[in-house]
Amino acid sequence: MAASNLTVESVIGLLNDRLTKLGFEVYPLKIGWYNSVLPPTLHLSYPDDTLAVVVLSTPAMFEQAFLPFLEQRCYQGLSDPIDQCVKQCVTSACFPGQKVDVRYDYELLPSRKPKFLAQTAAHVSGAAFYYQKADVTDQPWAEKKMFGVCVHPRFGGWFAIRALLLFGDITAGFELVQPVPPDSVPSREGRIKLLEAFNFHWQDWTYRDIISPVQTYSQKQRDYFSTPPAQRLTLLRTWGYLPSDSDQPDPTLDTESQETGHG
Repeated sequence: MAASNLTVESVIGLLNDRLTKLGFEVYPLKIGWYNSVLPPTLHLSYPDDTLAVVVLSTPAMFEQAFLPFLEQRCYQGLSDPIDQCVKQCVTSACFPGQKVDVRYDYELLPSRKPKFLAQTAAHVSGAAFYYQKADVTDQPWAEKKMFGVCVHPRFGGWFAIRALLLFGDITAGFELVQPVPPDSVPSREGRIKLLEAFNFHWQDWTYRDIISPVQTYSQKQRDYFSTPPAQRLTLLRTWGYLPSDSDQPDPTLDTESQETGHG
């Protein structure tokens, strides 16, 4: 399909066709929705009606995209295997001749700020509710800093926000109405439990089960993300997915950060 013929509906349809079978979900938004909830220093420099799309990975992505990616010997060393797999999937889903500014969750600007705020984008697109300290009345934490976390209405915390696709040449008109993200944790007590589990005990993953998810990570996926990043290539070798002489990645490239709700 030629770039000039692309509409919001056709873009979402094509992305769904190409990415859903790989374990991803896509959610459209207008840049104005994102910019309106952030200070000017964090705005994306596009007109308000510019189309953007948030890409999430569901629990199925590990088996439907990542393991086949490894089996096909696509991994090229030096960077995180999951990041490479996501990039390959997203790149192959984009459209020839269409200008798309793709920003991944792990990418930073020269200022060290992220290229986009993943959880904010997920919230304004309606994909997942971003629970923050301000969403709790009579907060019990005084002046303590509390990181926020997104909860998916179907997967709870068993998902990750992977990328934002910006379609600079496509204007989203009145047909794209901003949805309200599903409030899966409406009670004060539930929100306190969620934020405390996420901030103080994120390693045990209990925050991910704040609601009853329709699907969680497989045991193999849990083993992978429970392994420190510097040791994950060794794990993949023991599983037979990598040759023994594969390059080691930078051990600081841990994109499964608890602060960004990933993993």
